[in-house]
Amino acid sequence: MTRPLDGITVVTLEQAVAAPFASRQLADLGARVIKIERDAGDFARQYDHTVHGEASYFVWINRGKESVVLDLKSDSGIAALRALVTKADVFIQNLAPGAIERLGLGPDVATALNPALIYVSISGYGRGGSYEQKKAYDLLVQCEAGLLSVTGTPEAPAKVGVSIADIASGMYAYTGVLSALIQRGRTGRGDVLEISMLEALGEWMMQPYLFAEYGGTQAPRSGAQHASIAPYGPFNTADGTVFFGIQNEREWAAFCSTVMGDDSMVNAAEFATGAQRVANRPSLHARIDVVFGDLSKVDVLERLDSAGIANAELRDMRGFSSHPQLAERDRWRDVVIPGGDTARSLLPPVTAGSYTPAMGAVPALGEHTDAVLAEFGITE
Repeated sequence: MTRPLDGITVVTLEQAVAAPFASRQLADLGARVIKIERDAGDFARQYDHTVHGEASYFVWINRGKESVVLDLKSDSGIAALRALVTKADVFIQNLAPGAIERLGLGPDVATALNPALIYVSISGYGRGGSYEQKKAYDLLVQCEAGLLSVTGTPEAPAKVGVSIADIASGMYAYTGVLSALIQRGRTGRGDVLEISMLEALGEWMMQPYLFAEYGGTQAPRSGAQHASIAPYGPFNTADGTVFFGIQNEREWAAFCSTVMGDDSMVNAAEFATGAQRVANRPSLHARIDVVFGDLSKVDVLERLDSAGIANAELRDMRGFSSHPQLAERDRWRDVVIPGGDTARSLLPPVTAGSYTPAMGAVPALGEHTDAVLAEFGITE
């Protein structure tokens, strides 16, 4: 079986989440990813030890890679890195600002050595500007991008429970590489790509920005509800909680008739439009609570489905792991981790008709050092 990136070699000097997430997706598409690590390894290896002794973060975003340990404080280590980058198609790095230049492998140097190279840098705030040297962690970028101002309850902001700034920048790095490979196929030349975590997450913040900029006021934090749609969010039943959302007037009419059993609500003055439902959210929720309080969760979900209203159950990680849709679509695979154990992992979300993702093994630290250096004719 061939995969889209068979024959593409990616060299990475990466840590933590953003860059490893980008390169793992390239590995899933068949690229060869050579991950350069220091003696202590990517520090994400030590975040926890929950997956048969391995870190959950590391297992998630480092499958299908080859681990090569180099001492980048030595001349021979730097020479080895340069030799690898000279023969690579893609180089990805997310070191602290200025660190790659101190190693003598900034974008100008690397692309002079290899004009076909696609050189990718991921940083917190991008080159230039007063924030260039500022350290950036996921929570801090969520703060700087305004995400915490719209996430949480009226009483307190809350961070998103996953590394969303890292994920956003890793996704843009990944798609940037794919675009650059297409362009290189036309021109024969590589490119220099820069991804800022702030700007990647900022793209995802455009709707609340536009709402505030042109609406004159920022939407309030609304917990699991929606700042500008009602009803939308969690509602209690006699034996649990259901989530649903109304998107348009057709759904509102169906909700009133089929779920609430009250056609008079459709055109009631206080609920007749989306804006009125938001303005009168407390009284709307009170009406819903009266009806739902006498119904089981299963009954409410069945009514919502019958009315064509989008709905969901609140699942924890065990509930997600056993989600019937993922099982019925056969979306889980076992990935080998260091020591020979396996970790159950979800297939990438893109399903193609012509290939399956590689889903390679997670490398042990330095597992491929000798073989890779020998293959590239590098001696230390």
